[in-house]
Amino acid sequence: MNKRRINKTLKFAQKYLSKSDKILDLGESNHISELLIADGYDVDNTSTDLDENYYKVLFDYDVITAFEIFEHLISPYPLLKAISAKKLIASIPLRLWFSKSYKGKHDWDWHYHEFEAWQFDWLLRKAGWKIVESEKWINPPKKLGLRYFLRWLYKRYYIVYAIRE
Repeated sequence: MNKRRINKTLKFAQKYLSKSDKILDLGESNHISELLIADGYDVDNTSTDLDENYYKVLFDYDVITAFEIFEHLISPYPLLKAISAKKLIASIPLRLWFSKSYKGKHDWDWHYHEFEAWQFDWLLRKAGWKIVESEKWINPPKKLGLRYFLRWLYKRYYIVYAIRE
């Protein structure tokens, strides 16, 4: 994750986080969770295969954060439905017409889903979440080429703050 995405994600998330919140960040420790901890937030990470073992979301947390993790899950719905926290902050990369889903060298790095914003909103609503605020942004790379040029024009990232209805 590059610096611009980290800063935009942190700025959005910190509007809704309190240092008294007990936060569960889905996935492995990452730049954002480490920066939140360094800034005095109480953050745990799941560090497990969330398709198989999402039991941690059932415990007593005030906020669940999920920074670009749902696209890696085969089935994010059961996890979203099981979350017991009342607040969710989640970001995803958006599906773009000119770019296929990302597939890294390891299956843990594959994108099984790249959502359009309306699809992610629908998934959240179906799982019982009400979106309070959302934001999209571009993150243009510093490379040459048509696809890279298009990333200056099309918003690639989406973040939401949602509450349990």
